[in-house]
Amino acid sequence: MNYLIPILLMISCKILSQTTGSKTVNFTLPVVTLMDVEPTGNITLNYAAPGEAGRPVSAPSVDTSKWINYTSAIPSGGITRRITASINQLLPGIDIKVQAGTSGTGAGTLGTPSGQITLSTTAQTLITGIGGAFTGSGTYNGHRLSIIISTNTYADLLAGSNTPIVITYTITE
Repeated sequence: MNYLIPILLMISCKILSQTTGSKTVNFTLPVVTLMDVEPTGNITLNYAAPGEAGRPVSAPSVDTSKWINYTSAIPSGGITRRITASINQLLPGIDIKVQAGTSGTGAGTLGTPSGQITLSTTAQTLITGIGGAFTGSGTYNGHRLSIIISTNTYADLLAGSNTPIVITYTITE
């Protein structure tokens, strides 16, 4: 009976032994800068002739909503990004304005809209402070863009049709 106790203790010690190990995992996250405007397609804006003499022509009142979507991954120590907007040409007597709404979708460090800006051929900041973020893709995701047309100098208005105005949005550091 004296031999039985030491054997049981030796078996018990083997059951409780442990081993550990480690493995290195390499991780890469690329720098990402992607942006688009949804839905695709043009917006047609037509001034309306008044129905009575002495009244002004009416600025277009059409739903001009577009949505700006982006994905951003900035490098370590990198600066936040911004989105600018500009147009290819000015129209005499007319202001073209754009305003970005607050993004209600996505995650991360989403950008902050700059408020309503009057577009010109020089790029102006529309959204600032974009860090590592995504807004979701497609219509009703990201920042809603509202385009507003107004008359600035009635005497400068010139009759014309189908004048193509291109709004260019650019994401940059």
